Amino acid sequence: MKEQRFFYHPTPESGELPAEEAGHALRVLRLQMGDEIWLMDGCGTFYRAVITEAGGHHCRYRIESREPQQPEWTGTIHLAVAPTKNMDRMEWLAEKATEVGMDRLSLLDCRFSERRVVKTDRLDKILVSAMKQSRKAWKPVLDEMTPFKRFIQRKDLPEQRFIAHCHTDAGGGPAPFLLDILQPQMPALVLIGPEGDFSIEEVREAEAVGFRSISLGTSRLRTETAALVAVHMMRLANR
Repeated sequence: MKEQRFFYHPTPESGELPAEEAGHALRVLRLQMGDEIWLMDGCGTFYRAVITEAGGHHCRYRIESREPQQPEWTGTIHLAVAPTKNMDRMEWLAEKATEVGMDRLSLLDCRFSERRVVKTDRLDKILVSAMKQSRKAWKPVLDEMTPFKRFIQRKDLPEQRFIAHCHTDAGGGPAPFLLDILQPQMPALVLIGPEGDFSIEEVREAEAVGFRSISLGTSRLRTETAALVAVHMMRLANR
């Protein structure tokens, strides 16, 4: 069976691959006129196409068919996380969470955040690469860094919203295990704090606007590990 070559193009009807994708197609894969390629628009449709021109820095194609894809899960999987100081760990998280399956990634600026500025261009490229690698039809939305208080007051957040933390005195008892209380096939959002955790004030502010405190298990996890565990649990609940 001929290997399928996937390329990301948000506007595939243009008939020409974006410069970076064209470079990969022509100089790395050495594709030629007549070769078949697949395009993904990141919005739920794959396109089968044939290369009609391959030269210089240009790779033009003709679309042969459009193939809308069915979502792999129901509901919406939304992760909001305070970026780690080491961006390699955040890039790893963005890649793996996309492979597992998520719809939205938001970046939080919290009281104990180790990193307050993130260049999202690099993260966005990683989302695209992971989307292509895992053959996902939808590209996760990536939100710019947002102050914690502003984020939790957004009006578009789902009813099913949770905050993971290590405080034992925030809710008057042990927090429930996330997978035990997730409602299947419903949009869900989980907040993951920085290495120093959310402050107790942040936890209380979140609970006051409808967030529910949850546990991700008995182990104390690093930020990126906790975030990936949360995405996996949401994915399991929405399979």
